[in-house]
Amino acid sequence: MQSFLKVLSTIAFTEDAKRLFHGRGGYYSGSEHLCLDWFSPVLLLTSFTPLAKAELTTCHQAIATRWQECYPERPLNLVYQYRSASETVTELLEGEVPEPHIVTENGAHFLVHLLRGQNHGLFLDMANGRQWVRHHARHKKVLNLFAYTCGFSVAALQGGADEVVNMDMSKGALAIGKQNHLLNGFTAGARFLGHDIFKSWGKLKKLGPYDIIVADPPSNQKGSFVATKDYVRLIRRLPELLAKQGEVLLCLNAPELDTAFLRQQVTEAAPALSYVTRLDNPEAFNDVSAEKSLKVLHYRLSETDSGLVKPEAV
Repeated sequence: MQSFLKVLSTIAFTEDAKRLFHGRGGYYSGSEHLCLDWFSPVLLLTSFTPLAKAELTTCHQAIATRWQECYPERPLNLVYQYRSASETVTELLEGEVPEPHIVTENGAHFLVHLLRGQNHGLFLDMANGRQWVRHHARHKKVLNLFAYTCGFSVAALQGGADEVVNMDMSKGALAIGKQNHLLNGFTAGARFLGHDIFKSWGKLKKLGPYDIIVADPPSNQKGSFVATKDYVRLIRRLPELLAKQGEVLLCLNAPELDTAFLRQQVTEAAPALSYVTRLDNPEAFNDVSAEKSLKVLHYRLSETDSGLVKPEAV
């Protein structure tokens, strides 16, 4: 893990939450299993393979050394998490985690929870997606599908959106989303619908049309969404929900599925959507294989399309 230790000696901390080391990107030989995130005032070390006690001690000591170099008067707060597809082990190595734990990003505040589960309340690799929404949302109506803790909604309202509709099956995640809105002073302008998206097309259409739709589903979550079979079902219904020249962000975080997979789904199921571009990921998430990293594709409803689904597409 020499490459991790070398980079660690040069990292700088910011006010905003961010990734400090992205071994998963493949640029650091021997450290591909390691990531280090900053959720002020806590550092989160994540390993995707089990670390021997000596390896963990080495990482801990190196992180502590760098912390003391930067902040000699401040205590270190460090959480370690080992994760695999079937197992997650989380341990507080040093210091403490505040409760509530509130972090910032581009002027917004978000609740996070580092000591439980693999999802911490804010996906750091989606920062550019939230910034895109923030930049384009003024006077727009936004639909946030698979809303999770509603980061896109907060960004939209920051950017001056007229209204945001958030939908997610997890009422617990939406409850945190409501708290995120209150943290940012948004007491109105957002709806929170704890429903199965695939059973709610009528309600969504009634609340529309939408100028911007964001779809950020899990890639493989049984009982909720499996990208290989469910993404096309979602894409097929989007044109009927869009206003004239409405825009869509389609998100996919599955290393085994590339951009071509998603673009082919749109071509076949919703030809009225025209591809615009793929959003860049934050620099901290650079990957030797861009197709294995987060994919956020921007589409726009064709000017000649009415936004109505054709009978054969339903």
